[in-house]
Amino acid sequence: MEGHIFTSCTGKPLALLDAQYGKDSISCNTNTSEALVSTCSLSEDRGTGSVEIDPLEILPDHLIVEVITRLPVKSWVSAACVRKRWAGVFKTEMLWQTALKKRWPSTGSIKRWPGPIGRGPAKRRYIALHLSKSLFSFEDEDGEIYELAGHIYLYLKEQLQMSTSLSYGLLHGTVIDQFLACGKKGNAAYELASQIWLAVINNLEENEHTFQLLLQIVEEWEIFLPYPYSKSHAVQWRLFERLFTDFRDCLSPLDYYSVLTRAKHRFEFVPATWLGY
Repeated sequence: MEGHIFTSCTGKPLALLDAQYGKDSISCNTNTSEALVSTCSLSEDRGTGSVEIDPLEILPDHLIVEVITRLPVKSWVSAACVRKRWAGVFKTEMLWQTALKKRWPSTGSIKRWPGPIGRGPAKRRYIALHLSKSLFSFEDEDGEIYELAGHIYLYLKEQLQMSTSLSYGLLHGTVIDQFLACGKKGNAAYELASQIWLAVINNLEENEHTFQLLLQIVEEWEIFLPYPYSKSHAVQWRLFERLFTDFRDCLSPLDYYSVLTRAKHRFEFVPATWLGY
């Protein structure tokens, strides 16, 4: 569910699960919304005329939150389309705190972890846990969803989407340091970081910024880093694969032969699909 673009019936974006976490988009069903509105209006005769009383407008916020948090996440877009007020509830901390407690009750007992990557407010925590479950299915020592993995995914996506992003080496070092600060051993930190990097690279949008970013990472890959900060072979392969498939038409002749030379230098086998400009 990484990355859906939620849109209200007014056309304004609704920040539920940021588009940074996946490629697909979901738009609200206005027919469903109109049906809900039309069927929920009551009429009351008061002598000279009728006064419409809409129960959706008189519901207190805590009951709206209770209704929304009982719905599956995929139905939250439609819920936000019921009323502008309902859409506004998604911007409140109350909804996300309630959703967090209902979906992952144990999160209230989790202490803040050390390191450079924090966990943020309830909304960010909910999104991070959802990503950890849907993208990685990582679990901690107690069998609970490993929340930190989702936060690192969010951190990397945000940093890479900035106009002047940090170098891959610095970002990778920050991720490894975060895992080590939280008690992970070198091998575990290396494997977790590799899987998160793969998910991030897979879900980067196909645009000019991503193209330039991948070229930049490929160029700086030759810089040596000691273990466990060393770079993953699987991540390196995926970088080249995206350049030669998703961004092949963006490569100039000079870029193409430069990237191809680097690929041949690093891999014993280069797929035939990468060859030929």
